Amino acid sequence: MTDQQIIDALTERDRRVTEQFFFKSCRPLFTSIIRNVFNYEVDYDEFVNEFYLYLMEDDARRLRQFQGRSSIYQWLKVVAIRYFIARRKDLMDQGAGSSLYVVDTAKESVDMEKTVGAKMDMKRLFELMSNKRYVYVLTRLVLQDADPEAVAEELDITVDNLYNVKKRALASLAKVALMEVGKYEK
Repeated sequence: MTDQQIIDALTERDRRVTEQFFFKSCRPLFTSIIRNVFNYEVDYDEFVNEFYLYLMEDDARRLRQFQGRSSIYQWLKVVAIRYFIARRKDLMDQGAGSSLYVVDTAKESVDMEKTVGAKMDMKRLFELMSNKRYVYVLTRLVLQDADPEAVAEELDITVDNLYNVKKRALASLAKVALMEVGKYEK
């Protein structure tokens, strides 16, 4: 099925397509969102049910907003992250005037959305890279900010060689990222 056919079936409340899409096709995506957005246990079925109700409000108004400029999964990722970050904020205890530090919750929500989205995108790109040694080097040096000497020792190579591996790893990551961007451009 094309993305638009899926949207049409969902808006028509096709039970078979809805169940297949939300509970099978989107499971890896939604599981990743749950892990990255919430710092507590969230039941998958409850997550899907709440998100489905949100999408179907006002005669599926939100689903009808899908324009096909990206894949349906990419679109759902953005919508779900935005919704659940905002929802999580609503669930937080907002003590009236008890805090000395005033937080701009709109900015904090946008920052959290960008952070979660970036983590998920990075994880996806790493999964697409065929050389797992490159992934390890980038994870340790860039994401974990590990000491180059320690990483070189872990890999049983010299620090100079580690920097060569890092350079090739960054080039490989850029190549994978450019191929992914090409998939979403029309």
